[in-house]
Amino acid sequence: MKTLLAGSAIALATMTSGAFAADVSACLITKTDTNPFFVKMKEGAEAKAAELGIELKSFAGKVDGDHETQVAAIETCIADGAKGILITASDTSSITTSVAQARDAGLLVIALDTPLDPIDAADATFATDNFLAGELIGKWAAAKLGADAANAKIAMLDLAVSQPTVGVLRDQGFLQGFGIELGDPNKWGDETDPRIVGNDVTQGNEEGGRKAMENLLASDPEINVVYTINEPAAAGAYEALKSIGRENDVLIVSVDGGCPGVQNIADGVIGATAQQYPLLMASKGIEAIAAWAADGTKPANTEGKDFFDTGVALITDQPADGVESKSVAEGMDLCWG
Repeated sequence: MKTLLAGSAIALATMTSGAFAADVSACLITKTDTNPFFVKMKEGAEAKAAELGIELKSFAGKVDGDHETQVAAIETCIADGAKGILITASDTSSITTSVAQARDAGLLVIALDTPLDPIDAADATFATDNFLAGELIGKWAAAKLGADAANAKIAMLDLAVSQPTVGVLRDQGFLQGFGIELGDPNKWGDETDPRIVGNDVTQGNEEGGRKAMENLLASDPEINVVYTINEPAAAGAYEALKSIGRENDVLIVSVDGGCPGVQNIADGVIGATAQQYPLLMASKGIEAIAAWAADGTKPANTEGKDFFDTGVALITDQPADGVESKSVAEGMDLCWG
């Protein structure tokens, strides 16, 4: 496994600060180190680790879905004697075996952004309410279309074929918000509403979004609503639509609320996005590892939920009746919070 770590796509950055760092170390394992969302998450973890004097090692895979790299990273964190792991899992079900090994070894494991499956496979989850995030953009899209929502042609640009929890929650939340009856809410793609043209996967990046959009346009060139798992995928979908002159008559919605994504609302690329706060997720995670190392305290969930809710807000410059939202100016002030 050491050979795999040395020769694979793990991006490792180690930051040490303060006298306490020799005693307490933590790991951050993200899906990629290129998506701006995870870049900001890493910055949040690094800043809090520096403040608390904790040694932080950060790992990331080549692409969203690189499960093997995350498994190898967990093994390294255990071997290095880390006190805790913060992870955004690519395969939320398969990773649980490795997470169990880490917990058995005495590490605190916190899922960031993406709940594990089952959610209690981790000691805690710090995340946006991803179902609510999807629901907000679904309600907004339906409200913007008004009566035409009954005849919408919807493209669903999802994350990965393995259907990690974050992708399922956002997808199903969007559909429910739009007024579409769900099938099994624990997976996407089994709905029977004829307004859904189809689902395709993007790997959460711009090129994947472009290809997925092209595929679905081939199925139905009259698509007029596009749900996207995140803003890089939304940017790719926009480019595919622009290449055929459809960029101005299709409603694109997304999730993340990163600074580039909010700017894309101002530029007319995205109609609305549900904003998350990755810096907060990561900094709270480092604080939780410090508390665990100090006295064995585990973080508490938000009341009434099975995770710690770090918040979500709809960002748009086209407010819709009955859907609470913030402006692009407000979103730019809050982005990456």
